[in-house]
Amino acid sequence: MNAYKQQVIQFYDARTAYDHEEGTQHPLEASLLLESVPLQPGQKILDIATGTGLVAIPAALKVGSTGYVIGIDMTPGMLYQARQKVAATKLQNIELIEGDAEYINFSDGNFDVIFCCSAIVLLTDILGSLQKWYRFLKPGGFVAFTCPPETAYMASVYVNICAGVLGISPPHILASLGTTERCEGLLQQAGFQDIDIKIEPRGRYRNFSNEKLSQKTINLSFKGNPLLPKLSQEQLDQLQVAYHAEIEKLATVEGVWEDTTTFFVRARK
Repeated sequence: MNAYKQQVIQFYDARTAYDHEEGTQHPLEASLLLESVPLQPGQKILDIATGTGLVAIPAALKVGSTGYVIGIDMTPGMLYQARQKVAATKLQNIELIEGDAEYINFSDGNFDVIFCCSAIVLLTDILGSLQKWYRFLKPGGFVAFTCPPETAYMASVYVNICAGVLGISPPHILASLGTTERCEGLLQQAGFQDIDIKIEPRGRYRNFSNEKLSQKTINLSFKGNPLLPKLSQEQLDQLQVAYHAEIEKLATVEGVWEDTTTFFVRARK
């Protein structure tokens, strides 16, 4: 497993109260994604990057004892939280697997619906994953995922400081799916049709004054892009200064407005 994915695991392993993190709406996002596809008793569901089971567990309740849900995630800490919740519900129709979602394989036409909530931007080969998901689905089956626009989560600030300090502009992690046109284009390339994208505008004021940049922060923001060098302490210090200068431009009395808009994307095989 490469260094970028190891850092993703560490980042999510540390989030021991993921469902209730201050300023976030993880349960709501999962609930809205689940509602975007009409689940039926007896269906078979795959939940990619299942995390704490926010989609997988209610999906298992909806498909009932004649249905089945498989959730896969590469983060042990997230799966621990999910398994605790599954045990509390006593569900028997859900299986949680620890593994890298980009390397899983299932037989063709195996699932009615494939979900991926909040995590598709983390994948290193999004088109390749969508093509695999297309193959895993039954004819008429649905894929449904969420992702932010390219302007969300201060992405432009990170792009600007890397260009200014390092003189390079690698694509930000949000770039590949960052517009509705890019979402549609990737889904069409993978073979999907009846593409529907709903935009949920959101945002919040935050105080970024104490935020510290690190090699890990930069690597996660740009998916460990090979254009990025191993940063020296001097470069990190320069990035920190540039970061605070960019943040200062955006500051208001209430704080800095952080766009957390979400795309809810659904398509059919």
